[in-house]
Amino acid sequence: MDDHSLEEFRRRWQEELAQAQALRKRRRPEAAERRPRRADVAPGRGEQASGYLALAQGLLEGAGRPPAARATRAERQDAASRSRSPPAREGAGGGEQLVDQLIRDLNEMDDVPFFDIQLPYELAINIFQYLDRKELGRCAQVSKTWKVIAEDEVLWYRLCQQEGHLPESSISDYSCWKLIFQECRAKEHMLRTNWKNRKGAVSELEHIPDAVLCDVHSHDGVVVAGYTSGDVRVWDTRTWDYTAPFLESEYEEDEPGMQPYVSFVRINSSLAVAAYEDGFLNIWDLRTGKYPVHRFEHDARIQALALSREDAIVATASAFDVVMLRPSEEGYWQITAEFEVQKLVDYLEIVPDTGRYPVAVATAGDLVYLLKAEDSARTLHYVYGQPITCLDVSASQAAFGVKSLGWVYEGNKILVYSLEAERCLSKLGNALGDFTCVNLRDSPPNLMVSGNMDRRVRIHDLRTDKIALSLSAHQLGVSAVQMDDWKIVSGGEEGLVSVWDYRMSQKLWEVHSRHPVRHLSFTSHSLITANVPYERVVRNTDLDNFTAHRRHRGLIHAYEFAVDRLAFQSALPVCRAAGDTAPAYSYDLALAFP
Repeated sequence: MDDHSLEEFRRRWQEELAQAQALRKRRRPEAAERRPRRADVAPGRGEQASGYLALAQGLLEGAGRPPAARATRAERQDAASRSRSPPAREGAGGGEQLVDQLIRDLNEMDDVPFFDIQLPYELAINIFQYLDRKELGRCAQVSKTWKVIAEDEVLWYRLCQQEGHLPESSISDYSCWKLIFQECRAKEHMLRTNWKNRKGAVSELEHIPDAVLCDVHSHDGVVVAGYTSGDVRVWDTRTWDYTAPFLESEYEEDEPGMQPYVSFVRINSSLAVAAYEDGFLNIWDLRTGKYPVHRFEHDARIQALALSREDAIVATASAFDVVMLRPSEEGYWQITAEFEVQKLVDYLEIVPDTGRYPVAVATAGDLVYLLKAEDSARTLHYVYGQPITCLDVSASQAAFGVKSLGWVYEGNKILVYSLEAERCLSKLGNALGDFTCVNLRDSPPNLMVSGNMDRRVRIHDLRTDKIALSLSAHQLGVSAVQMDDWKIVSGGEEGLVSVWDYRMSQKLWEVHSRHPVRHLSFTSHSLITANVPYERVVRNTDLDNFTAHRRHRGLIHAYEFAVDRLAFQSALPVCRAAGDTAPAYSYDLALAFP
């Protein structure tokens, strides 16, 4: 580089620096009146930076070097280190020193706008809605503008809905959805910790004296139970007031204690249904009172009973008939569909979310029927000599256990059928024992849990048709099972309830009662278990009611994990009752007043 070009470079550089300083001085009074936007500052800085780069590019091209815009970080650092050393000579060394000074000035300009494109706010929200909570938190640290966008109420409301927090709320219910999301996450973490460490409260629901428990069902913390005395009782375990009302059956009580046994009970958010040994069916509306809104009579005993979880649809099976009931638009219950099958029905389930026409799946021996209203009974599966041992349905699929018998023994399996295509999708498992229970509706996507008489609990992967996990859980066989995204709760014929963390293949805790576990249902914060005895005969009437019922007549336990105390050190409900309503046994008084 000659002396003339060097002097020309110095002169142009000083002129652009003077212009930039003058522009900065002119804009200082404007900054006191209004907040400067990045778009206002960007042109001056951008012109200065572009001028630097143009001069550097021309200078370096004249010196035979690659452009400065393509210089790597290592080259910049090397240039900066050389600039700190004394110059060798004024000629060529002076040009390199000026380039190094230019690079240092560019590195010190930290307020060059990296995001100089102004987008409409609605378009920015549509872009940010594809980010998760971690990515939104990182974007909020970029700039003030990004922080405002990343903390928009619409984005955090959508995140709450996607993760299942407050699903029935609207965006106007809360003013800060980000705070609500954080509180829900903290509560979820606390509940998971209480589940693992067995912290919470346990209550034994009050029994009926001189009666044996026959059947139990629950829905969202509301429990219904039927007894040999013909009584039907309902508890709402979501509150600590366990004063359970009796649902009247409207029998003529000429002879007390002569009512037929309750064979099946079902409950959902608005209805309670009970089937009796003499073929009668009572339907109660929990919102109106304790008297039945409809009563239906079969000619023979009811073998199976089903109630939709969401809708007011009831299905019963008696002899070789299956009847589906639902209320009309005026509120009067009527028969929606009636089907005739070839064998006695063993299991009956209503398919959820079917719209106007209800759909049910029934098993009778080795037959599986698909029952659609406005249509005749259709055979979904049939293999002679291979009876069905369990059944569960979801909105689009049906899963049932098949017992393999005959000359060609293929092993006991679980078949998964598509209800829409009416064909088999998967054949799962190959066990020696019979599959006694299967849970498809409550399991995570692409997974299913089942229990077997070989005492094992299995998780099936519906994508690969393989067993993802097998646990040796019980001593006499599995009678009830349910899972969610991280745990399994199983009940056995010996009366043991076990809780597992299936990701770690580890048992968290267990609790034992005398009778087999016939019902098991849990949510994120509660667990309902029912131990129903085999025999329905009242025994040991000489003992007090509490001891006799605990030994021979069945138990219902409600666990609540939203409280911070040890679950199995909680007081029993009879100890929390008032002194004028509970019998004052010395045993109870000792627990109430230690």
